[in-house]
Amino acid sequence: MWTADEIAQLCYEHYRTRLPKQGKPEPNREWTLLAAVVKIKPAADQACGGTNKPAQVTKEVVSMGTGTKCIGQSKMRKSGDIINDSHAEVIARRSFQRYLLHQLHLAAVLKEDSIFVPGTQRGLWKLRPDLLFVFFSSHTPCGDASIIPMLEFEDQPCCPIHRDWANNPLVEASSDLEDPEDKKKCEDLGSPVTKKMRPEPGIPDNVAHHQSFGHQESGPVPPSVSGSHLTAEELATVTGMAPSGAKVVDVYRTGAKCVPGEAGDSGKPGAAYHQVGLLRVKPGRGDRTCSLSCSDKLARWNVLGCQGALLMHLLEEPVYLSAVVIGRCPYSQEAMQRALTGRCRNVSALPRGFGVQEVKIEQSGFLFEQSRCAVQAKRADGPGRLVPCGAAISWSAVPEQPLDVTANGFPQGTTKKAIRCLQARSRISKVELFRSFQRLLSSISEDKWPDSLRMRKLETYHEYKEAASAYQEAWSVLREQAFGSWIRNPPDYHQFK
Repeated sequence: MWTADEIAQLCYEHYRTRLPKQGKPEPNREWTLLAAVVKIKPAADQACGGTNKPAQVTKEVVSMGTGTKCIGQSKMRKSGDIINDSHAEVIARRSFQRYLLHQLHLAAVLKEDSIFVPGTQRGLWKLRPDLLFVFFSSHTPCGDASIIPMLEFEDQPCCPIHRDWANNPLVEASSDLEDPEDKKKCEDLGSPVTKKMRPEPGIPDNVAHHQSFGHQESGPVPPSVSGSHLTAEELATVTGMAPSGAKVVDVYRTGAKCVPGEAGDSGKPGAAYHQVGLLRVKPGRGDRTCSLSCSDKLARWNVLGCQGALLMHLLEEPVYLSAVVIGRCPYSQEAMQRALTGRCRNVSALPRGFGVQEVKIEQSGFLFEQSRCAVQAKRADGPGRLVPCGAAISWSAVPEQPLDVTANGFPQGTTKKAIRCLQARSRISKVELFRSFQRLLSSISEDKWPDSLRMRKLETYHEYKEAASAYQEAWSVLREQAFGSWIRNPPDYHQFK
């Protein structure tokens, strides 16, 4: 049907050909991270059936995002006109919501071909049953999925490890500072074209995900192995042998910090550095953020859907991801499963239409050409410091203004004086997505509105979100049963109209 490598190559080609130079990393000095949503549908000739050949599909990138940063708590705004979290995964998901809004406009207003078909209740729509969506990220999501083992005989990426390690809530990770020698170990990529992962162990990718304060270096961060071998007691806690028989000598760390109310990381050397399975917030440059890690957000989307509360007013069922594909980077299948699905596996009593999805998780062997590791390899010992790109690019498969380039949460180039102007709003900011939703509603006759919108007069963003009763019930159940420490913005940050 499709492979992880096909998804990765499609996204990398889209990035090269459809995204502008503006917002991309400065060559040989900057790097970035990439995420996208890919629509999968059966090829036209599959309708005939009656063949034993593998099902043929068409694959289309419908949203894409790049980015490495998020703003601190002090820079958040109550007007909804700033993007708090500009990590690639979040930008791609918000861009996907733009795409969904456009597809609802096609279905409900223009009566044209769309991914949505009428639902069974008045004013509600549902996804065509033959479609599915695959989420791609060029790197392991920051947070819990990035706490993965490091084996004795390799630098990276980590081979899959024993399942007990990833699922054991007592397992914690260790780290010291990154070994500077590791920076020499990225393989020579030879050209800007992404290359396939070698089958043998020891492929050096640790430079690609080094953590520095204030940025999303998002993936796992390798500690120094020297002097950090696990004690016998720690080896009894951590499953100390990989399937290959190699010892787990250390664990990659994440820069994401435990949220208040969660058991914190001990920070001790060896196996006691990280606690796995916890909610975490992204690091900020001295100013603590309120943005949950990408691991946590993907886990939430896997229960509540990617559409958010607003669009649930018009949908009979959430829009779920069927699969998550990760590019070449330090990676653990068990850690990914633990972070994205395992923590919510026992959540029950969700409202109709909602459920914990058994999302397919795979890794591609292809490296993103503007990842840290790829850029580091090409620049060798070039002058200057390699830094993450400060801009974020949003792209949506919509006919009008599909591109949006931001920096520090506002359109790139916005001055302090211009911040309050309409032009100083990203098209994927809360307030602009809300305006798009309101324009969609105004284009639909009120007698065709769903009951959730006809029964009361709603004005603010907060009121519209709270009125999506099934979504809010599902979110409440998820918090009660799995994510009780989730940081929620105060209501006064959602009172804009």
